[in-house]
Amino acid sequence: MKKALAAAALSAAAVLVLSGCTDSAAPAGSADPSEGSSGELTPVRVAALPIAETGALWAAIDEGIFEEHGLDIEVVPAQGGANAIPALLSGDIQFAIGQPFGPIRADLQDLGVVVVGDYANSLDDGTDVNAVVASADAGITRPADLAGKKVSVNTIGAAGDLTIRKAVEDDGGDPSTIEFVEVAFPDVPAQLEAGTMDAAWVPDPFRGMILGEGGVSVVQPYQVTIPGLTVLTNITTQDMLDNDAELVESYSAAMEEALAWANDNEEAVREAIATNLEIPAEAAAGITLPVFTWELTLEDIQTLGEMAVTFGYIDAEPDYDRLIQQQ
Repeated sequence: MKKALAAAALSAAAVLVLSGCTDSAAPAGSADPSEGSSGELTPVRVAALPIAETGALWAAIDEGIFEEHGLDIEVVPAQGGANAIPALLSGDIQFAIGQPFGPIRADLQDLGVVVVGDYANSLDDGTDVNAVVASADAGITRPADLAGKKVSVNTIGAAGDLTIRKAVEDDGGDPSTIEFVEVAFPDVPAQLEAGTMDAAWVPDPFRGMILGEGGVSVVQPYQVTIPGLTVLTNITTQDMLDNDAELVESYSAAMEEALAWANDNEEAVREAIATNLEIPAEAAAGITLPVFTWELTLEDIQTLGEMAVTFGYIDAEPDYDRLIQQQ
């Protein structure tokens, strides 16, 4: 692929210094969440992936929705929801937005991690929010072609590679022969260009960059396995629920309002994506947005858990009553 693709990805990666750095929508600092930092506001640290889906959170912060609920939100970039769990358990952050698979694993270890609400869902049909993509000259055009290939995901052992395995199996390929490698989303375009992997699972804007330079969309694994699957959830700890129920209630009410607002204010969300990912407005305009929602679909998460057991990702399903506590 063209060198311009790598340059664009590097620009989008400018905000991706992990844990401890904040995005442009919130001030730095790690104040005690029990103390107000700005008048009556309570400071809250939230880990989120620096991807297009986080546009709803960035835009809602700019809109002042969280301030109206008495919260001063600091967004801490993270590579995946599972990566944020140690920070949750240590109290460095109060909430995280990530895939449901991290909490599923955490529940099986009895770590006291809880999903309190949804955040974003994939789309039932049409262009989905993520896809496996490959270079035009890789000869990979369908899921079965991924057998025996090296494929990147942002976090190994989560919904990305799990649903890819299922899609490959359903297409007649051998999913056990896929070599998955962990690559941060912003690094994917340059590494595909360099030939260090055969295909990659990515969301926008990186999917759009690759396809715009002639890449091939191989499969949309969420859509072909669990259409409309929860992409991201809101995560906290049982300790937070037990000992700071008021904060959880305020955060939940604010996030529910923010997600509903984001669905009705797509332009504001796209503006926030362009600003925080440092990409051109025209690139943000072409991004496929998910369905933002606070209400979880338990059946889809249970199906994901069943699939994880089938493919040997986990030995047993989690205690869903303990794990899923919709606020």
